[in-house]
This record gives sequence, structure tokens and C-alpha cells, in this order.
Amino acid sequence: MGMDSLLRGNKFFSLRSLGSLWLFSYLSSSMIFSSAFNVLQKLRDAGHKAYFAGGCVRDMLLSLEPHDYDIATEALPEQIEKLFSRTVAVGAQFGVIVVLEEQAEIQVATFRHDGSYRDGRHPTNVTFTNAEEDAKRRDFTINGLFYDPISKEVFDYVKGREDLSKKMIRAIGNPRERFTEDKLRLLRAIRFATTLGFEIDPATWKAVCELAPEIHAVSAERIRDELQKILLSPHRLRGFDLLDQSGLLGILLPEIEHLKGCEQPPEFHPEGDVFVHTRLMLEMLPEKVSLPLVLSVLFHDIGKPATRTVDENGRMRFYAHDQVGARMAEKILQRLRFSNEISEAVLPAVRLHMSFKDVQKMRLSTLRRLMARPTFEDELELHRVDCTSSHGMLDNYELLQQKQEEFANMPLIPPPLVTGQDLIALGMKQGPQFGKVLQTVKDAQLENTISTREEALELLRTITV
Repeated sequence: MGMDSLLRGNKFFSLRSLGSLWLFSYLSSSMIFSSAFNVLQKLRDAGHKAYFAGGCVRDMLLSLEPHDYDIATEALPEQIEKLFSRTVAVGAQFGVIVVLEEQAEIQVATFRHDGSYRDGRHPTNVTFTNAEEDAKRRDFTINGLFYDPISKEVFDYVKGREDLSKKMIRAIGNPRERFTEDKLRLLRAIRFATTLGFEIDPATWKAVCELAPEIHAVSAERIRDELQKILLSPHRLRGFDLLDQSGLLGILLPEIEHLKGCEQPPEFHPEGDVFVHTRLMLEMLPEKVSLPLVLSVLFHDIGKPATRTVDENGRMRFYAHDQVGARMAEKILQRLRFSNEISEAVLPAVRLHMSFKDVQKMRLSTLRRLMARPTFEDELELHRVDCTSSHGMLDNYELLQQKQEEFANMPLIPPPLVTGQDLIALGMKQGPQFGKVLQTVKDAQLENTISTREEALELLRTITV
């Protein structure tokens, strides 16, 4: 039975006649679902109304497996805490209690109506209420649904089913009011449109664009998390375009905005300016990518506007744009509170992306060290889309693929054949020359000119004579 049939109904409808047995069985296989169901059942046994709420209901109706299950209930926070032995009051003043189950952490929230918002993120006070009022204070209609897994009924007070069937992101009530209450919703609208492949309702979109400059009311960590979800989506290009068209991209990442109009040599970049080039690279990435890779694509050329020069013959140059770009990328990653682990993968990729043009001239030892880098696979993919989106020459990429096959059954960096102890045994005094001598021997090993300890010792004797 199709989605239209699934989503029809008045305030609530039954899933029984709509293939729900398969869906319920599918969800029941989830350990998280099982824990959430147990929590909900205990609330119901104690005489409280309780439903699955928000995103998990949306995902169930879209035949997607929810990542987590939130519960909305009429039970007050103190009643929830008394009912369960292990709880954390993460937001008791807002009616939110986390119940710690053996297999999961389940968020349980009391039905509430929010008071005024002053900081663009949190209500100053809440009033505990009923399910209908609780639905109306949520962000988008598709997230304002409740599901009773016991009676298998969905409760819809905000026409969320209708918008699911239309594939529409629509703010509940007045869009400006919803976004003014919580500025993070500006990014969430784009994230849901990206990840679900939905359109954004015109009135909701207008409010996103008008209120985009107020996004800085949101913490850097929250902004980072939403951007990350957009960029990791297989539909990241749509998300990128929506960020751009709304004005949020220029506000959050002005370094990317500055790529617009930065012309490049047409013989190497017939596609257009640096912004167009970067956008094309995003489009050419595979569906599943690592976060460092997609960030490297975004940042690899951000140093070009600052380094662009044109000589008397009209030739454009971008000297050291890779180094400048890496320093700029470092500031962006710090600004958005990305982890050191992410930075340590992104920054070398930006800093060294131009080195791939020289691989055919590299000594074998240099090439092997390049390929042995822990970030090499992402850097190679960065090089592929960099070339494919511009001049189209993939000879260096193909060479590296060939070398990967050659070294598939051997270590790129084999264990050393000699150590500093061997130098001491040959009478060499410890000092700065130690490292240089060992480097020379290691280079010979990586060049395949020596392969045994005896050959390495003989080379040492030659060097140290």
C-alpha cells in the first residue's frame, strides 16, 4: 500500500491495515526500540498517557529505521524519576528526563507548552499540558506526530501526515515565530530538506532567508553538528545549494562565499571560478564519504582569493594558496569546534593537495611515504574530484592506483633494517648526523636498492667511512 494511503486520516489512524505488522516487527528487532517500548509500557502501566514522539514517528512512517526513540508523556518529571530507578535530569525544568535502560538511554519529556524565548534557543519557562499543545510547540509538522505502539495509532494535530505525503518541510504555525524561538531550526529546515529529499514550504523558506543573519545566536557546536549532517548526506549538494541560497553559507562560512567571482586560468579550469569548481567537486563525491574528505573538498582552495595574482601577460597565479588555505581552514575548524582528530585529517589534505601533481617526478621513497599516510585514501579521492571537475587529466591518479596495486601485498614502509645502535657499533658518535644517515639508508630501502640487513650495514660502512 502506498504512502498516500498510509498518511490519510483525521486526528489519528490505525496502522493495522497498512502493513504495520511488518513495520512493527522490523522496529521490534531493534534493541533501542525494545528499551523504549519497555519504558513506554511502564509509564502506561502506571496510568500515564505516553507516546513515541517526533523524529522516530516521522521515520517510521517513511519506512526508515529511527536512530533513537523519544517518548512524550503526561507524567510529570518527578513522577518519571520515581517510576524508574536510573534517571538523569538533563532538563527537568523543561520536563525532560533521560531514563537509563540496560540497552539504551531513552529521553522522556512531559507534554508542555513553551513560554517566551529570550536567547534564541531555550524557553524561559514551560507549562505542562497535553499532547495537542505539545505538538503545536514543536518545529516542523513532520516532527509533530505521536505514535502509540500498543494500540498502533498515530496522533496528528498539525497536519504532519499531509506534509509527509507532499514531501514538504513546513513550520508549525507562524514560521517566523518558530525560528525566532529557536534559531537552530533555520539549519534544521535545510538539514531535513537535504536528508529527506523534501521541499521547503515557501513561507517557511522565506522566514529562513530573512532570519539567517540571526544564526549566530546558536552555539558553534550546534551549528557544527547540523552542518556535519548536511555534508555527510548523499544529497549534500542540495544542502550546499540551500545553505547558499538562504544566505546561511555566507554567514557561517564567509571563506566559501569569497570563492565566488575568483577567476581561474580557463586552460586548467574551464568550469569557471573557484566557487563553481568547489561545488562541482561536492557533486562528484561518492554518496558515502568521510567527514574529513568533504571538509577537505570545501576548504582545499579557500586560499586562492587571497593569493591570486595576474602578471603583465595576463597569467593568473595562486602562489602558496595551499599553505594559506590550510591556515584558514585551521581557523574555521577551531571556530566551529571540530575535534583535533578531524583537524589532523583535514589540514594536511588541504596543505598538501598540490603535491599530487608531482607524483610522476617523485622518487619512489617519497611516493611510498606519501601513500603510507593515514589520510592517503581521502587525499587521493580529493585529487580525483579536483582533476575531474576541472581539466579532467587523471594520469597522476591512475599512476597512484597502479602503485597501490604494486604494493598491495607488501608494506609501504617496511621495518628498518638498521638502527642507531648499529651506527654506535660502527664508531659513530651520537649527534645530528644520526638521523640523516638513517634517513639515507631508509631511502635506499624504500627505493628497493637494498633489501637485507647485510646490504644496509654495508651501505652504513660506506657512508660513515
